[in-house]
Amino acid sequence: MTPLERLLLSHVFEAERAGDGWYFFAESQPADTFIVARAALEAALAASQLDVDNTANSFVTKLLASLKDEELQEAHLDLDLSETSWEFIIQDIVRRSTTLRYVSAVSSFTCSRMRVDGFGGAVVVISADTILGKSTNDLLEEFIEQVAPGSDI
Repeated sequence: MTPLERLLLSHVFEAERAGDGWYFFAESQPADTFIVARAALEAALAASQLDVDNTANSFVTKLLASLKDEELQEAHLDLDLSETSWEFIIQDIVRRSTTLRYVSAVSSFTCSRMRVDGFGGAVVVISADTILGKSTNDLLEEFIEQVAPGSDI
């Protein structure tokens, strides 16, 4: 993981060291937008130059190039990852890794009162070549189709 990828992912998620690696998690949900110190962002980009194109470097390089003169003076920048995704950043890490075959993420969805659509979850598996994801509702539909073809949930 490059310094820039670690910086971005530690703003998208909460981050803890886990042995020689990192554990990323979110109490409520991953952040699509966040504020980061411009100097830290520029330093992480400078320390993360690779021979191959990657999502984090492309995103930040494009962001910095698009700044207007007055924004260049700002000590902090607003980052909006809605045009890309943390999954692509992690996929780049898996692609370069000699030990990771995949990374998985499990999510749960709850609400403050009982609702038909208020609970569930999702799972994502990210490999060098593929990002697969399904919600618990998608999995439930698949299972029902297997045991009772043609039935509705």
